[in-house]
Amino acid sequence: MAIVHHHVSIGFGICGIPENLIIALNKTGSKDLTVTSNNCGVAGWGLGILLDDKKIKRMISSYVGENAEFERQYLSGELEVELTPQGTLAERIRAGGAGIPAFYTPTAYGTVIHEGGAPIKYNTDGSIAIASEPRESREFSGRNYVMEKAITGDFALVKAWKGDKAGNLIFRKSSRNFNPAAAKAGKITIAEVEQLVEIGELEPDEVHVPGVYVQRVVVGEEYQKRIEFRTITRDDDVVNIPEKHQRIVKRAAQEFKDGMYVNLGIGLPMLCSNYIDPNITVHLQSENGILGLGPFPHEKDVDADLINAGKQTVTILPGGAFFGSDESFAMIRGGHIHVTILGAMQVSQFGDLANWMIPKKLVKGMGGAMDLVSSSGTKVVVAMEHAVKSGAHKILQECSLPLTGKSVVDMIVTEKCVFEVCSKNGLTLTEIYEDQTIKDIQKATGCPFKVADNLKKLSSG
Repeated sequence: MAIVHHHVSIGFGICGIPENLIIALNKTGSKDLTVTSNNCGVAGWGLGILLDDKKIKRMISSYVGENAEFERQYLSGELEVELTPQGTLAERIRAGGAGIPAFYTPTAYGTVIHEGGAPIKYNTDGSIAIASEPRESREFSGRNYVMEKAITGDFALVKAWKGDKAGNLIFRKSSRNFNPAAAKAGKITIAEVEQLVEIGELEPDEVHVPGVYVQRVVVGEEYQKRIEFRTITRDDDVVNIPEKHQRIVKRAAQEFKDGMYVNLGIGLPMLCSNYIDPNITVHLQSENGILGLGPFPHEKDVDADLINAGKQTVTILPGGAFFGSDESFAMIRGGHIHVTILGAMQVSQFGDLANWMIPKKLVKGMGGAMDLVSSSGTKVVVAMEHAVKSGAHKILQECSLPLTGKSVVDMIVTEKCVFEVCSKNGLTLTEIYEDQTIKDIQKATGCPFKVADNLKKLSSG
């Protein structure tokens, strides 16, 4: 029987991953690994190498995303997957390194993560072989919270930019992500670095992880530092998206006010940044550790250590900051982000949101969405097409898909209209495009709604 290694191997997508250590681990022959990482690399790279060679028994992750082999192994019953909200994952790792056995978080209350029954392992016939256990819950000051247990590992494999021979580490830009928290959560932490310097050469003020947490330092022989989504901008670039999508993102962007801190979800919500009023300042936050997110870079400025939560190359604006993922979600859970714009598969009339999986068919993972919608200080705006292509409703009396959050949505913006959402009184139609009628909206919406007395008409142009 193989020795089971429970280790923490961290990065975000393939940014900031210990690429040489992963290759070396694969060569050792170790298998039946339990791996904690936000993602599982890509085909043939990063943790994808271990996945392709069937070395991983269980992944503890927040996001499957675009990794087709990850999704295939999970849905076919070959791989155990413990999907965990991204902020909860970061905090479980941070707590593990800090000696805190468990903590309470508002994230995921009322969802399958809280109530139990999420599929960790499928049988080959699609039935559930292993389901998640229910979490304890408790009320503090009138709000509901769930208890989450800390994560520690036999080994933590991390990647830093610079390190010294005492084990002090410095990370570069958004490659910090989960690395500092992970470095503290391993019984044996092995850090691979791009540059190894003598003791005393790193400024103490600049050290991100002190050497007390690190047992081994190795210099990577070669760094490919691959980029998952190389996104660039050109001076002549024009935002070219379908007219109905333009309607959605232009209207959603009107929720931004001067000085706001804003988080944008992957896909359509991210496009809202193209329509920010030039007369105001909006600070974009990316949950992988960036505040002051800038536009896509020009080709000459592409940096593999600077990506957004969609794993696209980006820039940072003057006055911006980098930090770890645990810090990023402290901002989110702590109510310091004013608005978040997300996509959705379904929204209920009372603001329940479903946007992370279709059981037995599609697994995206919740990423940071469960954390973003659980903050009492954040306005949650859903930006989405009103219905699916088949015409089936996405706005419903009750969501049929697993929830991302219960009674969390404040506003729905579609290509047809705008709804205000109240967790007690339901939907109110407040704005409608001039090429739509109230009957059109009723037909396209799978639940009743009120119509505002001062219903606003939006220009179709």
